Amino acid sequence: MQKIVVMGVSGSGKSTLGAALADALGAAFIDADDLHPAENVAHMAAGQPLTDAMRWPWLDTCAAAMAEGGDVVLACSALRKAYRDRLRDGVAGLTLVYIDAKPALTAQRMAGRADHFMPPSLLDSQFATLEPPTAEEAPILCDPALPVAEQVADITAKLRDV
Repeated sequence: MQKIVVMGVSGSGKSTLGAALADALGAAFIDADDLHPAENVAHMAAGQPLTDAMRWPWLDTCAAAMAEGGDVVLACSALRKAYRDRLRDGVAGLTLVYIDAKPALTAQRMAGRADHFMPPSLLDSQFATLEPPTAEEAPILCDPALPVAEQVADITAKLRDV
């Protein structure tokens, strides 16, 4: 059973890549943004980053949603190692796909999004919070500048080698 988290800062392309990867793998797709409680969404929409106290229950909800089914791809920021560890506590055998996004490309993408609760003003806080996964976490690295189809092909090839 495959349990995959596509992680990275807001605007890096997690939802787009996660949905395409899930489709290619025949897996269910879950967007962690859809699992935020209304209070979290309102907090971010007001331009305020979440606190860890706000994140822990949300991460537990994400892990529970992943654990329910078979093959699952979750698009989730999972910016800190502690957040990824929290997901691992609820989901055995988790595979990370890390979108190694750069600030300029991400800012450009965020500026082009419509109707998303995360404002571009929070991008700096996303990069400040980010703890890229280490070799110990065995992430599959992904270049967001590539077309999505190429990203998916690269990831699926690397998943076969895992």
